Amino acid sequence: MTAIASMEPGIADELHQTLALQRQAFLAELPVGLAQRVDRLQRLIHLLQENSEALCDAMHRDFGQRSRHVSLLTDIVYSLRNARYAIHRLKRWSKPSRRSLDFPLRLLGGDARVEYQPKGVVGILSPWNFPIYLTLGPLAGVLAAGNRAMIKPSELTPATSALLAELIERYFDRSEVAVCVGGIEVGGAFSALPFDHLVFTGGGGVGRHVMRAAADNLVPVTLELGGKSPVVVSASADIERAAERIVLGKLLNAGQICLAPDYVLVERSAEERLVQALMDKAAVFFPRYAGNPDYTAIIDARHFARLQGYLADAAERGAEVLRAGGVEADEASRILPFSLVRNPPEDSAIMRNEIFGPLLPVLGYGCLDDAIGFINRRDRPLGLYYFGEQPAEERHLLERTIAGGVTLNDVVFHVMQEELPLGGVGASGIGRYHGREGFLEFSHAKAVYRQPKFDIAALLGAKPPYGAKLERYIRKELK
Repeated sequence: MTAIASMEPGIADELHQTLALQRQAFLAELPVGLAQRVDRLQRLIHLLQENSEALCDAMHRDFGQRSRHVSLLTDIVYSLRNARYAIHRLKRWSKPSRRSLDFPLRLLGGDARVEYQPKGVVGILSPWNFPIYLTLGPLAGVLAAGNRAMIKPSELTPATSALLAELIERYFDRSEVAVCVGGIEVGGAFSALPFDHLVFTGGGGVGRHVMRAAADNLVPVTLELGGKSPVVVSASADIERAAERIVLGKLLNAGQICLAPDYVLVERSAEERLVQALMDKAAVFFPRYAGNPDYTAIIDARHFARLQGYLADAAERGAEVLRAGGVEADEASRILPFSLVRNPPEDSAIMRNEIFGPLLPVLGYGCLDDAIGFINRRDRPLGLYYFGEQPAEERHLLERTIAGGVTLNDVVFHVMQEELPLGGVGASGIGRYHGREGFLEFSHAKAVYRQPKFDIAALLGAKPPYGAKLERYIRKELK
């Protein structure tokens, strides 16, 4: 059975047995041909195409209220794009990369190349906020590189995880892809398995535990951790357009996105205009929240209470809190309206923690270097966004800050470009995937060198007893 039940006595043994089964099948299959890789990617595409509505229904049940269009676009369509993109480029990615040699080795018959081999069995620990895209997106790269995969989906989306396990079992053999459902205990046992690579998407706190567990087996990791992605709005920006795009990005999935705009730094001369425009745009897009089929609920009561706590803490510390339309949150349905928090203190909870919800701090700055300093005093973000029409200012910001990725004059869009890698820096992540970078992340780049028949050691004088010939070569290199 592909789906492994919740944590019970013997679950660790069952996890190890599944890993052993996949590793044995992987080694028996080597080399993993392009036809087999494409076949697995096509089966992944068929899974999504033939079950898109059922998957959207499952996500809606897990959230309590989630836009069907958001689920179709972000979870289904973008997962399809990942797999199709890999299929169309797989032949080119897989070609050995020929490398140059020191003169005259190639003339004498030498050759150097890098061959890309699959690593083996890859573990995928996926989150709840985009439970299909952030599971099957990495899986597309894993399969394109020729690997097998074991998946542990989030326990916070039980309906989606159960359906995903059922579908994976239907479209893949257990030796190819297996889903392990369950709670924290299963996740802990899963992350401790001696995979050939481990992918985790989620919060930094859990990411640290995953990395420690992987370290015991020296398992290489890819960590996508999110963090506080800033938006910088220059006075030169088109304020109306900036506000519209910030609100669209922030309220997608009710802000439950690792790359969502986390806070806005705006030049003070434009602050009042931007605040008003943000509130106006939110009112246009979401004239109501409860029962709105285009809006998404907060995933559970714990996260709802956490976000309410951020607002209360900010207000107690003197920040101005503006609630969209004056609407209060609905605890029963976990519907939380868009709220602006103006100039919260730097040590407030909303400024210390990743928000992951529809709350947006807005802070004024005097000059661009003030904004840069504010960003650089914090962990390096997964995303950075700039709105403005001054090329010199834009270049200064790009050169003076370090972030996983950047979108200029919009938010989040860099993650939607298959040619661009997705990955963080330090606290926002390790490694990257998407497109060719994903193929490389889940492949082993094996160096292969063929020595010519000519006696190279004799040519250099590198055979004992060493003498003047080797001395001349060394002196030449030292110059």
